[in-house]
Amino acid sequence: MTYRIAVIPGDGVGPEVIREGLKVLDSVAEVYNVKFDFRFYPYGGGYYLKTGEVLPDEALKEIGGMDAIYFGAVGHPEVPPGVLERGLLLKLRFYFDQYVNLRPVTLYPGVETPLKGKGSQDINFYVVRENTEDFYVGLGCRFRSDRYKANLNVKRRLYSLRFNVETLADKPEELAYQIGVITRRGAERVIRYAFDFCRRRGLKRVSSVDKANVLSEIYGLWRDVFNEVSKDYPEIETEFTFVDAMAMWFVKNPERFQVVVAPNMFGDILTDLGAIIQGGMGLAPSGNINPEGVSMFEPIHGSAPKYAGKGLANPIAAILAGKLMLEHFGENEAAQAIDNAVKKVLVEGKVRPRDLGGKASTSEVGDAVAEKISKQ
Repeated sequence: MTYRIAVIPGDGVGPEVIREGLKVLDSVAEVYNVKFDFRFYPYGGGYYLKTGEVLPDEALKEIGGMDAIYFGAVGHPEVPPGVLERGLLLKLRFYFDQYVNLRPVTLYPGVETPLKGKGSQDINFYVVRENTEDFYVGLGCRFRSDRYKANLNVKRRLYSLRFNVETLADKPEELAYQIGVITRRGAERVIRYAFDFCRRRGLKRVSSVDKANVLSEIYGLWRDVFNEVSKDYPEIETEFTFVDAMAMWFVKNPERFQVVVAPNMFGDILTDLGAIIQGGMGLAPSGNINPEGVSMFEPIHGSAPKYAGKGLANPIAAILAGKLMLEHFGENEAAQAIDNAVKKVLVEGKVRPRDLGGKASTSEVGDAVAEKISKQ
């Protein structure tokens, strides 16, 4: 089978790290008889500045015929924040209903963690983040009191939020709100994915994240659904952890976790914490997954425009995103070959990325991993 891959290198260091990821996938193709058909798309900051478009609808339809998306990074210094993130990255996630964000948190041998006394045997778990709901659905507003002087209901709302009524007459006050949304269907499908993933991997525990003690309505539903789904997996242990406590336990006892399932916002925050305890953003891949549709695989780091074109970026996260893509396809032997090659390069230390204290360029790291695969 030939896998059709939509490649979107994106901005900043994105094209550099994706180039090395493709180099490694080409090496895998030669050794493991896996075939790829890469189709390249120019979307990102440069394309937006030239055309005024972020991601045309016709491109979405074309990408919908692919087997997966391999994505680099998004963010351009000349484009206002949010334009590319919402118009490209989030648009892809929502259009293809990639409701699972899968983040392995793995400390590789030969990599240091800031956690004292912890090693690769202690940091090896997965975060399954809900990817299309919660506070990311875009429901919100902000307004100023002086623009609504005739609207008594607005003034009453401001007063109910403990603003001074006298102040409203003379000095404008501003209010903003954002609404988080969790549906039973949205929670059920991602939580079930987490349990199925745990079972497939031969693991024994799923930990749920919420803040039901304070935000009891929205995360109370999340907790109820988790309890209901867990009954279908009696062999798997479960636990509830509030998000603030979870952040503490990630640092204190990361070895207790196997699969963590979290709502969108909490998962977003916790996975960045996971990245630093596994050695940094340059080692952290992710998959945006629709099990029945088109999924997208990417490193979680940003575009880092000040490093673009200098060969300084660590491509290992992008290379490991390619590994996740192969696992998604069921090409487990080829995926394991990438994992083994990365481990060998990191343990030997002869070719070491700059963010891990080495002097190797982006392309030198990619060459080293690809060479290990070709010699397996």
